[in-house]
Amino acid sequence: MQQTLQEFIPPQAIEYVLELLKHDNLLVKVKNERKTRHGDYRKLPNGKHQITVNSNLNHYRFLVTLIHEIAHFEAYKNHSRFIKPHGKEWKQTFQHLMLPILNPTVFPLELLPLLAKHFKNPKASSDTDVKLALALKQYDQPNDKTYIFEVPLGDTFKLYNGRVFKKGKKRRTRYEGVEVASGKLYLFNPNAEVELVGSLQSQ
Repeated sequence: MQQTLQEFIPPQAIEYVLELLKHDNLLVKVKNERKTRHGDYRKLPNGKHQITVNSNLNHYRFLVTLIHEIAHFEAYKNHSRFIKPHGKEWKQTFQHLMLPILNPTVFPLELLPLLAKHFKNPKASSDTDVKLALALKQYDQPNDKTYIFEVPLGDTFKLYNGRVFKKGKKRRTRYEGVEVASGKLYLFNPNAEVELVGSLQSQ
């Protein structure tokens, strides 16, 4: 376990995380990239609990995601299975678990104010926090992904399933996208990761 975690999270957080994971009935697995989630938590039929986290996340996003899922386990263990998945019990547990590592020995200085603000009221996904998601993205390995809010108005973008859309205007919190093939209008969260195709005029 320790060797695996050393590959994915900041070294200064290893000891703390290993302490959190000292449960005989808790399993942690590192998975290949899943397009729809960074990680998950579930109780297995045999009574054990399993956390999975995507292997393609940078060290800081991996750590936040791992603590996010550990908070699900702790909230379930302490408050029963009838609580809301991202309700007040989970939020309080997540805040409590993150507090000891919200410091410059673990995270870069430029991330700390954004993390501190986010954890005043953590959301179901850090991706919905535009400023934090963009800051975390700076530590990713170079790739062809971008966020919808970065796509120029009128340009086209492609989803992981190959569907192509033309970016429209921003509504209150989400962006319009018209599917090129069908002409249907869809709404996208600002931090949906897509592949930039370019301008329709240049194709």
